[in-house]
Amino acid sequence: MDVELLSRIQFAVTVGFHYIYPPMSIGLGIILVIMEGMYLKTGNKLYEKMTKFWVKVFALTFAIGVATGIVMEFEFGTNWSNYSRFVGDIFGSALAAEAIFAFFLESGFLAILVFGWNKVGPKMHFFSTCMVSLGSMFSAVWIIVANSFMQTPTGYHVVGEGNAARAEIVDFWAMVFSPSTVDRLTHTLGGAFLTGAALVISVSAYYLLKNKHHDFAKSSIKIGLIVASISIILQATTGHSSAMGVAENQPAKLAAMEANYDDSTPADLYLFGWVNEENQKVSFGIKIPGMLSYLVTGDFNKPIKGLNSFREDERPPVNITFQAYHIMLAVGAFLLIINLLALFMWWRGSLFDNKLMLKILVFTVIVPHLGNQFGWIAAEVGRQPWIVYGLLKTKDGISPVVEAGQVWFSLALFSFIYILLFILFIFLLDQKIKKGPDEPDAVASQYEKGKHGLDEMPIGS
Repeated sequence: MDVELLSRIQFAVTVGFHYIYPPMSIGLGIILVIMEGMYLKTGNKLYEKMTKFWVKVFALTFAIGVATGIVMEFEFGTNWSNYSRFVGDIFGSALAAEAIFAFFLESGFLAILVFGWNKVGPKMHFFSTCMVSLGSMFSAVWIIVANSFMQTPTGYHVVGEGNAARAEIVDFWAMVFSPSTVDRLTHTLGGAFLTGAALVISVSAYYLLKNKHHDFAKSSIKIGLIVASISIILQATTGHSSAMGVAENQPAKLAAMEANYDDSTPADLYLFGWVNEENQKVSFGIKIPGMLSYLVTGDFNKPIKGLNSFREDERPPVNITFQAYHIMLAVGAFLLIINLLALFMWWRGSLFDNKLMLKILVFTVIVPHLGNQFGWIAAEVGRQPWIVYGLLKTKDGISPVVEAGQVWFSLALFSFIYILLFILFIFLLDQKIKKGPDEPDAVASQYEKGKHGLDEMPIGS
């Protein structure tokens, strides 16, 4: 393999491992705000104990996320020096804003969140929880801003020529609010909220199966299901809006997502299939005729731009993009069905005693991660062959002095370290889950009698 492909694989491995943790941090952050807010509102000590338990999980996730994210910034300089030179003036402001407004905010208040329970007042501690959650979301904001410039660059001009060319900001806010920023940000945050909710639901279902920490588990799973329900609705709406943006700004990516080659006939929407790129056909597929045309234009019979409208060297890899996109959609459909079933069983009062559903909920924690990973693959592979869409090709962004052997060595080393970190994360998380929350005291025991919290909600018991 050449240096370009190896460098792409290396960055994909590091980003893929890193992206396991930030969605959980962002999702858990908003759930911590809800739980501690419920404690301040009701005075129910159970919510305090819930918050304290999930704070420990959040701190672990945050720490591993920071450790796995540092490597990527060095890769910009080692493997992608020409790319860094081209976008350095753009990314400098976005990444500096991420450090100042996100990382410093999140890490600054994290100490109060974790260690300040008996050192600051309840309102100050709740404020710290809110700031940590806000900081985690701000981090996503500026990373998405930087990545959205790569997808739909705006607010810039190019100075210099050849290898000395670089993009400079001429309109900061146009760069921040590029055509894809808002859709991609809201879709990413929705996925993160869903990931955090799935973790809370999974652990709570595990406790119910083990007949442990009943009050904690019932209350946590209710909050998780509510957050998951809102997140799924957000994902559906922002996903459609994002797809419409892709149709307008990156038509080659949309064509690859649905393997649409011919723009002389209406475009079909595939449920699944396997793309034969050589013959430009989808094998073993099931499709809805004209549905892609309808979703994009409102007309079943109107053709949309296909891959044959683009030069062959400017088309993305079709089958990888197609499969990743459809796996992401399948993940969303699965989570929607499971969430609706769980809500129905909660309403009927049978959720907490149904062992089959609880087992499904325990293992569903993996599914949002699959959606996050395959959604990212569809977005980034679908951008190829451009590293900055329409401006700089990926092959022109690599470092000219890096050799394939060096990338092989660093790829193997990073993979080994990241696997060790993942094993450490699973081990520590397992230890925290097995230890469980502290047993509720006399005040919290009133929860079972329906005197506090979510048991007063009419949706069920």
